[in-house]
Amino acid sequence: MYDINRIESLRLAALQPRIDYTPFYYQFHKSYIARRSDISASHRFAMALTDAFDNWPAEIAPGELIVGRPSETPLTPEEQAEWQLISQYALGEQHAPIGQDSHMAFDYNRLLTMGTAGIKAMIDEKIAALPEGAPESVKKTDFYHSCQICLTALERLSDKYADKAAELAAAETDPVQKAEYEKIAEICRKVPKYPASSFYEAVQSTAFVTYAMSVKPLRPSMLQYQLGRPDRYLYPYYKADKEAGVLTDDFAQTLIDCMCIQINRRVPSGLSSGFMVGGRLADGTPVSNAITRMCMRAIGHNRLVYPSLGLCHCSDTPKEDLELACSLLAKGHSHPAIFNDDVITAGLRYYGLAPEDACSYIHSTCVEITPCACSNVWVASPYMNLPGELVAVLNSGTFVSMDELYNAYTAHIARRIKANCDFQILGRYERAKYCPDPLLSCFVKDCLETGTDIEEGGARCNWIMPSFVGMANAADGLAAIRKLVFEDGTVTLERYKAALADNFASDPALHTMIRKLPGYGNSDIAEGNPEWYVKTLSAWIADECEHYTVPFSGGRLIPSLFCWVMHDRFGQVTGATPDGRLAGFPLGDGSGPAQGREMEGPTTSLLSSTCWDHTRFIGGIAVNMKFSASLLGEHSTDMLAVLIGTYLDRGGFEIQINVTDNRILEDARFHPENYRDLVVRIGGYSDYFTRLSPTMQEEVIRRTSHTL
Repeated sequence: MYDINRIESLRLAALQPRIDYTPFYYQFHKSYIARRSDISASHRFAMALTDAFDNWPAEIAPGELIVGRPSETPLTPEEQAEWQLISQYALGEQHAPIGQDSHMAFDYNRLLTMGTAGIKAMIDEKIAALPEGAPESVKKTDFYHSCQICLTALERLSDKYADKAAELAAAETDPVQKAEYEKIAEICRKVPKYPASSFYEAVQSTAFVTYAMSVKPLRPSMLQYQLGRPDRYLYPYYKADKEAGVLTDDFAQTLIDCMCIQINRRVPSGLSSGFMVGGRLADGTPVSNAITRMCMRAIGHNRLVYPSLGLCHCSDTPKEDLELACSLLAKGHSHPAIFNDDVITAGLRYYGLAPEDACSYIHSTCVEITPCACSNVWVASPYMNLPGELVAVLNSGTFVSMDELYNAYTAHIARRIKANCDFQILGRYERAKYCPDPLLSCFVKDCLETGTDIEEGGARCNWIMPSFVGMANAADGLAAIRKLVFEDGTVTLERYKAALADNFASDPALHTMIRKLPGYGNSDIAEGNPEWYVKTLSAWIADECEHYTVPFSGGRLIPSLFCWVMHDRFGQVTGATPDGRLAGFPLGDGSGPAQGREMEGPTTSLLSSTCWDHTRFIGGIAVNMKFSASLLGEHSTDMLAVLIGTYLDRGGFEIQINVTDNRILEDARFHPENYRDLVVRIGGYSDYFTRLSPTMQEEVIRRTSHTL
């Protein structure tokens, strides 16, 4: 029987967890500083990691079946005082503050089939094959030895959890709980050191190593590694155990749910961490199995902000998978997001990936696509404020035609793209010099194959993905200026700029004129309309990014049109914009229409959102839609599936759904204590509504609410 009471207890504990990696960083840097000059940076990292893992407390709560999470034991006052001194020195050593981490899924197949002992044996073979006396062999040997030290440290950390479980078992009087502790001890002594031989072992190994990776000691930050494609790498273990009669579906579901809950114990809310299911294999076979559906059902069981689940939908996806996804969304869950596997795979092939890599990708946090097991991609590097840049161009001079203004705008954006790319490239070189990561390198192709650290270019794909925020605002603004200033002549450009400067306070009539114009989201692709500008500007951005290469293997500049929370952050510091958006309000929340601008219903809105080519925007596209829960009808799930199918058939990249009521959202604003687990979809990720900023809460409420 499915253990609903266990999951509810663990769920409540994960709703407001204490996530603190300070004890790890304290131990790491204490050791790292002590070894400042006697060994290489890579070896120094490995030895400090060992000391940190050896001193990282292992905690296991009753009912936990999957273990590995940050300790809730804080530093002592003496350690805290010492950490204040150490951190000043340690953070002063951080020569590479820019760039992204953890926006990837590492090689779970390697982990599960080889174990860390097998990977160390593989490294021995690599060392033995190095040419004797070659200068490069010295560096590679040092890297390889550092990798082995890190893997041994990982094994010792798992042994610590085994010891803790055995200790708890010895003191436990309840026979059921005692048996659970004993099983945890048995499994933690086997994996991740050795290959997994059961479904339980595979889930524990997967979750545990992901937890152990969730620190970046030379760049302290909250990391959010994704779990890749569990319905691919876990399914063989499930199938074997089912055929052997040693696993029930209820227990398999319980383990999946526990794995999902643990994500919330290691990743703070406001970020995004999860996995994908579905899609196709390299040979074209659709992926749909019991684990696919268990992963989706975990969303309804856990009702937490994580996992961020993506269903990769292709033309061969079984109807039952999409129906299950739609039923979850219709019940108010913000997951799964629906990704177009055909479009994304085509985009990855366009950028040079082999079929076996192109079919295995992850939405690396929100909607950014990175290849599993082989990438070191910097997503959203950086974000760019498209409507803010338009205002800057408007204020830079006088323009006598729309063409002159548009050309000045694209020239300005081109300069910004180049400057940002140059800055990111410098960061790549800085990271390569100062921030080795031999542990992560063990699980990313082709680091071990080539003897190259991931930060030095060992991964196959080293992309940089700038993200362009506020496309809908920019398009609406360009169309409004064209119509009112250069076509109708009812407004001068100087009047327009003056109104923007004082937030339309002195010219409310102009604001009314602008807001009465059709906005992006009303499916009119005629030249000069917002849809036309989205189509034209997005194609130009994709072309412009293709002019650049970045360091290391497969280095490219690949664009994105999503925002995470940046539409709110940019909005807070951006004055009024030409689309009539007032100062301080968030920009558009993705690549769909700006909040409240689509007036012709959900189908028309999606026609607009797919009037341009999504294929090259592998950096991520987010289209948000909101539906009124109180107005969903008897057949709403079927209609939602049809609507999503229309979007995907037209080449849509990704769509995410919020089903809620403004009445509930308004009440949650004033009585947050009653809605601690109210999860809403933002700009590519989900978050607890009551933890959002006031402006973000207002933005969610003001999105157009559709009915079915």
